[in-house]
Amino acid sequence: MKILFYFLIAIQAACGQPNATSTNDQITIEEQQISDTLRVGAEQYNVYLPKLKGRKVACVTNQTSVVGSKHLLDFLKENGINITKIFALEHGIRGKADAGEHINNGLDSLTGAKIISLYGTNKKPSLDDLADVDVVLFDIQDVGVRFYTFISSLHYIMDGVAEAKKELIVLDRPNPHAHYIDGPILKPAFQSFVGVDPLPIVYGLTIGELANMINGEGWLNNQQKCNLTVVPCENYDRNVPYDLPIKPSPNLPNLRAIVLYPSLCLFEGTNVSVGRGTNTQFQVFGAPTFKNSFEYAFVPIPFEGAKTPMHQGIACYGKDLSSINAVRFSGLKKINFGYLVEAYAAAKKANDPFFTNSTFFDKLAGTDQIRILLSAGKNEDAIRASYQEELAAFGKIRERYLLY
Repeated sequence: MKILFYFLIAIQAACGQPNATSTNDQITIEEQQISDTLRVGAEQYNVYLPKLKGRKVACVTNQTSVVGSKHLLDFLKENGINITKIFALEHGIRGKADAGEHINNGLDSLTGAKIISLYGTNKKPSLDDLADVDVVLFDIQDVGVRFYTFISSLHYIMDGVAEAKKELIVLDRPNPHAHYIDGPILKPAFQSFVGVDPLPIVYGLTIGELANMINGEGWLNNQQKCNLTVVPCENYDRNVPYDLPIKPSPNLPNLRAIVLYPSLCLFEGTNVSVGRGTNTQFQVFGAPTFKNSFEYAFVPIPFEGAKTPMHQGIACYGKDLSSINAVRFSGLKKINFGYLVEAYAAAKKANDPFFTNSTFFDKLAGTDQIRILLSAGKNEDAIRASYQEELAAFGKIRERYLLY
């Protein structure tokens, strides 16, 4: 059965005629069928339950952590597993908090376990946090993009587990971008929580494969090794499109938003809205000053995951990508930097400042080269050419860690 997203329903003020795709989207590949026959790591319970029995377990979970139709925490409790605490990442354990919103410690009403935030003051579990823990179980749906912070949390959890000499079990899940790599490699000078490891923007690894790479490449503190077990998916083909059964965060409501995310998220360091505060998050882009360049418009309003969206209550003129074929777009196997080039030209025409947060833009990009090339009026081909050598080198490393 084809797996579909739960769509957000909201009222959005909008005007103008939608543009289906950018002129840079030359979609020529045939549409593929979305995968409907696989078992994720959480469903391989015969592998990991024996490792948890009689031990004190800390869980890293959110709304995507399900075993069939049941949440992993409920499943573990029903099977007599002693859950001592839950580590909460960005968006919280229910996936409702805004991007960047501080997550607080607390108590989980379902299990009675203590909730420890790893998206607040501390990003890494301390020795005290892990003192009464034997094993950490990690089950989070990733989307395969470097600046999506769940993989930064994975890195810091591995660091903490290694220092405490505990064990980590990662339950693997498909990555909707697992079939290709693209984008510049993160440079050390631009390391932040939206980019910890030297990865391209799209790194083409499942979360389990990435955990093995972090361990294998010695990227943890002092090149220490985490006692790591990855429970793989069964019958997973990375080249078959995967539509997530549950939205991974409030502003990625469907497969279209997810496949456009690597191409649009760099706008978060600019004056351009990507639709936060609408029901087409990461499926549109625009700014109030682009009226002379685009006809389509949308108006951001307070929304789940966007309590105070950029340009709230103001018409933003830009491009509507909400009718593209997500599977075919993903099959192009590349980031579309043409959207950035197009928006930068519109900002220049309007005499509008584009890089309103150049520091954050560079952290998202992992380099200052994209910003420098855009500012110099370079096209998408020039941007793409700037990182090909380093991307090819990463591709050779990646091959060593592929499980599927």
